[in-house]
Amino acid sequence: MKKTIVGAAAALLLGGTLVYAQGPGYWGGGGPPPGWGPGMGPGMMRGYGPYGNPEYGPGESISLDQAKEIAKQYTEKYLEGFTVERVLPFTGMRHTMYSVELKGPKGEVRFLHVNPWGGVMPFGAAPYAAR
Repeated sequence: MKKTIVGAAAALLLGGTLVYAQGPGYWGGGGPPPGWGPGMGPGMMRGYGPYGNPEYGPGESISLDQAKEIAKQYTEKYLEGFTVERVLPFTGMRHTMYSVELKGPKGEVRFLHVNPWGGVMPFGAAPYAAR
């Protein structure tokens, strides 16, 4: 019994020594693992706009007429038979974006989102958008 207790104490002492020998930080390094980026602070979550990385900024926002034309081109390419019914502007994060309502050949309704730089994203899954 005494040998078991002494052996367990020695194992704990050795394990504790190994843990402290690794040093601070993750996995014995001095910080996060490679590839985890700079962490919290300046430069985190860069994007478009005045607080993002200007090297990758997309430039000027599109107009209502440009958004309608972009939606029309997208519809002709990906949603055969659908037509652009109306384009509604809305503002978010310092820029104007556009919600586009489409009408299908059988009366279906679909929506597109056009971002301030002309990127198009279908809004909602087909079963939910076709009401």
